[in-house]
Amino acid sequence: MRRLIIGMTGSTGAIFGVRMLEALKGSDIESHLIVSKWAQRTLEHETRYSLEQVRSLASVVHSQSDMG
Repeated sequence: MRRLIIGMTGSTGAIFGVRMLEALKGSDIESHLIVSKWAQRTLEHETRYSLEQVRSLASVVHSQSDMG
């Protein structure tokens, strides 16, 4: 299986990460997600998505401190 890591930082444009995860949902690509604490804040301000909603779009969710 192919794998793609989506790393969301605090920069503006959080919706692009959300849209990518939506596009990958149901595909044969395993999506891994890392959301920093600042990205969480950006999501809250720039989108209608909660962190839990965004996490549910990913195949695997990593801790915000796991940047490795």
